[in-house]
Amino acid sequence: MPSNPIRSASRAISPLASSLVRPTCPHPCRTFISPCSSLHNARPWPGSARKSAIQVQRRRMSTSNLSRKHPVDFIPPTATDLFDLRASVQEFCKRNIPEEVAAAADGTNSFPADMWHKLGDAGLLGITASAAQGGLDMGYEAHTIVMEEISRASGSIGLSYAAHSQLCVNQVSLNGNQQQKEKYLPSLLSGRMIGALAMSETGAGSDVVSMKMKAEEVDGGYRLNGSKMWITNGPDADLIVVYAKTAPPPTQPSKGVTAFLVETKSASGFSVARKLDKLGMRGSNTGELHFEDVFVPKENVLGQLNKGVRVLMEGLDLERLVLSAGPLGLMRRALDEALPYVHTRQQFGVALAKNQLVQGKLADMYTAYRAASAFTHEVARTIDAAHNSPETNFGIESRDCTSTILFAAEQATKVCLDAVQLLGGMGYMSEVPVGRLVRDAKLYEIGAGTSEIRRVVVGRSFEKEFS
Repeated sequence: MPSNPIRSASRAISPLASSLVRPTCPHPCRTFISPCSSLHNARPWPGSARKSAIQVQRRRMSTSNLSRKHPVDFIPPTATDLFDLRASVQEFCKRNIPEEVAAAADGTNSFPADMWHKLGDAGLLGITASAAQGGLDMGYEAHTIVMEEISRASGSIGLSYAAHSQLCVNQVSLNGNQQQKEKYLPSLLSGRMIGALAMSETGAGSDVVSMKMKAEEVDGGYRLNGSKMWITNGPDADLIVVYAKTAPPPTQPSKGVTAFLVETKSASGFSVARKLDKLGMRGSNTGELHFEDVFVPKENVLGQLNKGVRVLMEGLDLERLVLSAGPLGLMRRALDEALPYVHTRQQFGVALAKNQLVQGKLADMYTAYRAASAFTHEVARTIDAAHNSPETNFGIESRDCTSTILFAAEQATKVCLDAVQLLGGMGYMSEVPVGRLVRDAKLYEIGAGTSEIRRVVVGRSFEKEFS
């Protein structure tokens, strides 16, 4: 693995941050529930339910068409690696994303353009990419740590970072052929190219496979026509993973979608219809994109023709997992703002923190953060640990990845609102960041599938297994 300051850092770290690092679970759990859950010590299930779970396990072991979610040379990072990584990213954010930068990004509704090169120079744009391509090859738990710390400094910079490093870089890393990786990953990892993913449309949000964008086969490639909406990094992106329909009706919607790599700067017919003005995440540039007879050479098909939904859905699972660390960072920042304030602000002759109602609110905020953090890290660690173990690797659990962001997002909105309440009148002022945290947090209950859709995904997963 190439030498990198992020990998080798060994700076001091706060007790709160260090308490998040846990050694890999020693229990080789064989049930269909994720390892390290409370079910390790649970009472046995009733016979019929236990039999059903065993049948599910055997069926997965014998028929699951597993796809690798890590580079072939991946080795899970140690607890020390993750400890050092968090400390190094905290130092990066302290130097490069102080509050002045975060506030300016929000106030001007624009991403700081020089940030991409800084992130690339620090090695942060290729956390999950292979070392052979210039990445750090550290896996998804490491990626959640980086996402949390950047989001702690700025929610909007964190969101754009995830759209580039997870939605684009990780998709190319996992699904691209060797030629595509060699052509695009070096520039994406260095920050010379900005990446994005274009999936949603005005009429295809939660029901994404109902997309209308079409890709017609022509000599040498495909011609794309249609539009995409709410695309993070869309106004700035140099390379976009675009999903389009390649099979005409009456093909089933889930069977006729293909992923394409579109180079925007050289694509005749591509345009940014408008940059969107959002409630929150204002420093993350978001846009509506138009494609009018945009030619894409056949060598830029990502994955298999008409099999793009599999790429999309498996990528969405990992996207939700990594994005769940965004709310963690916002909760951490809410505590960063609230704790000093309530311990120094005095009313009736005593600090606010002496009030038991205030203490109770702080306890709830901290508990919500810690619970969400433990869940996200457990799921990420499980995926990393199962990277090369056929006997335990049942593939990525959609319900686990979906549950992490469902829980973290809703808790983040509550925690950030509590921070506003604890700061009182000052919390409602734009000169302090807690109001921005609330606006940023709400996005995570909507993007990458609304909370309602996430509950449907989790609920249906049980129906499929036990019906």
